[in-house]
Amino acid sequence: MTSPQEETRTPPLPGVAMALVPVAATVAILVGGIGVLKYPAELMLIFAGVVLSLFAAWYGTSLAQILTDMGEKIKRALPAILILLSIGMLIGTWMISGTIPLMVYYGLELIDPAYLYVLAFIVTGIVATFTGTSWGAGGTIGVALIGVAQTMDVSVAITAGAVVSGAYFGDKLSPLSDTTNMSSLAAGADLYEHIRHMLYTALPSSLLAIAVFLVAGNSIGASSVDLGEVEGTLTELEGLFTLNPLLLVPPALVLIGSIMKKPPLVVLFVSSMSALVLAVLVQGFSVADLFAATVSGFTTDMLPDGGAVSDTLTELLQRGGLYSMYQSAFFVFCAFFFAAALENSNVLRVLLRRMIEGLRSTGGLVSTTLLSGFAIINGTSNALVTFFLVNDLYGEAYKKRNLHPVNLSRSMEDSVTITEVLMPWTVSGVFFATTLGVANFEFLPWAVFNWSGFAFSVLLAVLAPLTGGFGIRRRQPEPEPEPEPEVAQR
Repeated sequence: MTSPQEETRTPPLPGVAMALVPVAATVAILVGGIGVLKYPAELMLIFAGVVLSLFAAWYGTSLAQILTDMGEKIKRALPAILILLSIGMLIGTWMISGTIPLMVYYGLELIDPAYLYVLAFIVTGIVATFTGTSWGAGGTIGVALIGVAQTMDVSVAITAGAVVSGAYFGDKLSPLSDTTNMSSLAAGADLYEHIRHMLYTALPSSLLAIAVFLVAGNSIGASSVDLGEVEGTLTELEGLFTLNPLLLVPPALVLIGSIMKKPPLVVLFVSSMSALVLAVLVQGFSVADLFAATVSGFTTDMLPDGGAVSDTLTELLQRGGLYSMYQSAFFVFCAFFFAAALENSNVLRVLLRRMIEGLRSTGGLVSTTLLSGFAIINGTSNALVTFFLVNDLYGEAYKKRNLHPVNLSRSMEDSVTITEVLMPWTVSGVFFATTLGVANFEFLPWAVFNWSGFAFSVLLAVLAPLTGGFGIRRRQPEPEPEPEPEVAQR
């Protein structure tokens, strides 16, 4: 029988050389298996998790402990999983109500193809700023913009990159965003000081994104867009749906609820219910169709002339529903098994602490923080856990160098928040690839704001000695306490 002391004994940490072995194996499995060989991401995460679990077991951690930690991570991530499923329901209900078809209709009428990409960035950015959620912006206005791109027969990959860029620009700078709030909280920075400090990297990244999307849009050319097909799609949409401005009520409810800081799940549910009411009152669908669209997604068979719908609109309309997010929800379980195994193996903690010991400059510290944040979010797929882990690793080092907490909180955002979506094995990456229907590595080159934000953050840190510390904020010296007035003696 083991004693309580033995049960709670901390397993020994591996050496640096030993820690590199499972890390190299994990990188080979994830990058080679998912990125190169295109194997299923879920299976690769399980394989990588098994490798790390065996390594952890070698150093005294039981599989039961790893599964317990996995359960704790899933428990903390449950709200995100429910939001994932709710957005699937939202898309299905917005389709059957005609809300997304109406948004596509307006987009086809109003948007010049040459400015589609830049408008996708700007409009998604505005929605994400007001709602505080990149997922919400991508799952609503982003889906509509992808539909516009498909109909115009322009690049869906560039449009998806613009949507992702705009969604994370707004999410990053929104005081309503959970990641913006949690990164500032983890680093001990004031929320609004944190947002202002992020402008050093967010502004150049957004300007670069706008320039890239303008150039890409102007290269389309009028001859590349089949205006006859666009007109045909407009006419077809008018025949399939009753396009009434009342159909904008569901997105208005999302916007208003987010601004009023109502719980996201409640806001998404209310918006979905309003869409179902409109589907009956405006479009005339049956109750059976409503339930089917909510659970399985909208299909063109539900339309009166379902068999006569064009291929372009069929591809656009047939999406959404709770089932559409089941694979993503299952992916979360695989991701958190991997994350629990990675955490219990202690390999990242060992390697990162050794890296910190060798840092000699502010630029090196910030750059290492950025690289660490990127590595950890790719391993944990949980931004909130990553924020606090990065603070545990680097918080004291920032204090010793007299660096203000906003430097650390900005590094968290630039390495964690905006990069997670780029990788196909993270939860956010799976969400956007599934929702927009574009693979991560296809839209990655065009997610300009995301990868350039990381690059500008590294650049500011490396060039700090030459720029006089531009973009790097120091702590203000604490004021000397005023001497207490002498008390006159009697």
